[in-house]
Amino acid sequence: MQDFFNVQDIQDEYDIVILGAGPAGLTAGMYASRDKLKVLILEKQFPGGYVAITEWVENYPGFFDGIMGADLSEKFYHHAVKFGTLVRNGNCTKIELDGDYKIVHIENRANPVKAKAVIIGFGCEPKRLDVPGESRFYGRGVSFCATCDGSFYKDRVVASVGGGDSAIEEGEYLTRFASKVYVIHRRDSFRASNLAMERAYANPKMEFITDTVVDSVNGETKVTGVTLKNVKTGEKRDLEVDGLFVFIGHTAKTELVKDLVKTDEWGFIVADESTKTSVPGIFVAGDVRTKEYKQITTAVCDGTVAAKNAEKYINETFVKA
Repeated sequence: MQDFFNVQDIQDEYDIVILGAGPAGLTAGMYASRDKLKVLILEKQFPGGYVAITEWVENYPGFFDGIMGADLSEKFYHHAVKFGTLVRNGNCTKIELDGDYKIVHIENRANPVKAKAVIIGFGCEPKRLDVPGESRFYGRGVSFCATCDGSFYKDRVVASVGGGDSAIEEGEYLTRFASKVYVIHRRDSFRASNLAMERAYANPKMEFITDTVVDSVNGETKVTGVTLKNVKTGEKRDLEVDGLFVFIGHTAKTELVKDLVKTDEWGFIVADESTKTSVPGIFVAGDVRTKEYKQITTAVCDGTVAAKNAEKYINETFVKA
């Protein structure tokens, strides 16, 4: 990835500009470039997104022994580059419409980039507790995805934080592996559906701790426990666990485009499986799209669909008979 920071070769016009070099964006770039389209991917941090800082990925097809997140991200990157995608470090500051074209403004670049289509792959980020130890142990005992990391906790004790449907369902999923799942919620009642709670209460592996928040995540080289605080009494106590799963929602990274494309009440870009947004020629792929499951595999699927539909849009709009 030695050329990632070399922005001097960014040109003024592309068929497709992709915003975000996560699994969705890199897949879209690979597909579009393979179909001989001129593609630029802009990524303001580093290729791979959250996958790149995930210690171990065990549920991506083809890697049945698992693969480090950084290694998987690098494979995605090189696969896109192989077919001609230009992946560069850059922060998009504004998107304007100029007839059928999209004008992409890039921070610290005098001239904007003109594109026939744009694919938004900003992704989203899980909401965090913002307590001591949480960031330190991310990927080493702190997780935001039961499907991704639950199997690492076979016959171990974990804690799950949250009170909505996702938290309860993910907590119940963890009981497939863990010997015990503590469900920690800051209120005295849960927001999850009655059916979800009925199943959870009937699960002998689940124990519920209400009116309580996590005050810190503890350990030396890995998570060994958490300190809990009762929100009503202020009393603190330590709880021994091998892992902490946080399910308190996600934040969509859509501030840049909230006035351009239609978003839902949580800020996610409204689009169905076609990945088409409310603006013709602008597509959305990955976790920032309104959808139920946020996985690497679903992001890759979105990237494929977005690239193919962007190509179809370009052919119908710009290619003259």
